[in-house]
Amino acid sequence: MEPSLTAKYNVAAPRYTSYPTMPYWDTGAFTKEEWIKTVNSSFYESNAQEGISIYIHLPFCENLCTYCGCNTRITKNHRVEEPYIKALLLEWAMYKNIFGGKPLIREIHLGGGTPTFFSAANLKALISAILLHTEVHLDASFSFEAHPANTTVDHLQVLYDLGFRRLSLGIQDFDPKVQFIINRQQSIDQVRTVTGQARHIGYTSINYDLIYGLPLQTLAGLATTLQEVAALKPDRIAFYSYAHVPWLKPGQRRFTEDDLPDAKLKTKLYDVGRALLKHYGYLEVGMDHFALPGDELLLAEQAGNLHRNFMGYTHQHTQLLVGLGVSSISDSRYAFAQNVKSVEEYLELVKNGELPVFKGHLLTNDDIIIRRHIQQIMCKGQTSWNHHTEPCEALLDGIERLQPLADDGLIELNSWGLKVTPTGKNFLRNICMALDARLWANKPATQLFSMAI
Repeated sequence: MEPSLTAKYNVAAPRYTSYPTMPYWDTGAFTKEEWIKTVNSSFYESNAQEGISIYIHLPFCENLCTYCGCNTRITKNHRVEEPYIKALLLEWAMYKNIFGGKPLIREIHLGGGTPTFFSAANLKALISAILLHTEVHLDASFSFEAHPANTTVDHLQVLYDLGFRRLSLGIQDFDPKVQFIINRQQSIDQVRTVTGQARHIGYTSINYDLIYGLPLQTLAGLATTLQEVAALKPDRIAFYSYAHVPWLKPGQRRFTEDDLPDAKLKTKLYDVGRALLKHYGYLEVGMDHFALPGDELLLAEQAGNLHRNFMGYTHQHTQLLVGLGVSSISDSRYAFAQNVKSVEEYLELVKNGELPVFKGHLLTNDDIIIRRHIQQIMCKGQTSWNHHTEPCEALLDGIERLQPLADDGLIELNSWGLKVTPTGKNFLRNICMALDARLWANKPATQLFSMAI
């Protein structure tokens, strides 16, 4: 990347898995009653054609990965599994009552935490019960995240038998020094074994998560990691920036800023990693994602069907996304809602028959317009507007803020829309920021987001 552009645009920026971003939700106008209405409306509008997506948050981990920004609960007590599954199924029953009809399941994703903390038998019980009295879409896509060090053949086989075909392994970096300081240790042999077992069983898409900007990370170490990864040929790779937010995640205080690559080195890590991935045959998809030719995510981008939601990029779109479990986020198109973040509070609320939502946001007409443009930029690298059919003062203000980015060669800007340039592809978050009306109306006094690069 051009050093002068990197210096200018390496600012704290949202990742734009939603708009508005969570710090700018208008929580005061949100009520559970309104949320339920929007879920019911969205279900009736979209279920028959698109189906719905389900995200299930399984928060438990045996060890704390100190780089992690997810909502987790650290424990070695596996007796927590069954009560949590019981609560998940009670919450799902509440949503099925809200739907008032048989859900058509298009997507299921198990995230965490560590989904493979749960036994294969318990995961089978959970998913079997979720699918009871539902229909599964002909183009359904079921996926789960896994830790290479604790994923067994039983995990892989049980979930495959239930329709799962996508597996995402958290690798981050193979350098022993980096693995030690982030407390995330798995060997190349473990990753090779799980990958081979999954392919033998019949999984059709395997993703590896890799992170640049980790403490003690070096160019040589990253190059070695990518060489090892390329030899295993995962179908997809998520190569994303480490988000250093110790004020939100105290576990990151195991190391200090002195252990992190400085801005110059972090940029080199990104540039070298991106170049090596392309050298090994991977093509860039959206932001931070790479895929081999023929992968569905890449094909979706090429066909103009790439979509982005709270789970990241996906090759298909559903209007209604239901998040189950502690801290999960749901999207009805008209509103967002997040569940409580404490396991104990979640269990208690669900036990008492209460939907465990604790905050949310009802989207305004302006929100919906700006969200569409941010989605288009993140997924298609371009967007167009018509001030007559979608009058929006906030959008006009955002278009004015885009001019300096056009002057710097990040976008081609004209009266009807914009197109991201090859240089601008490295700065998608910054381009979206220019249109982020809620951020500009209330610029934060303290840092809320990780750095853009």
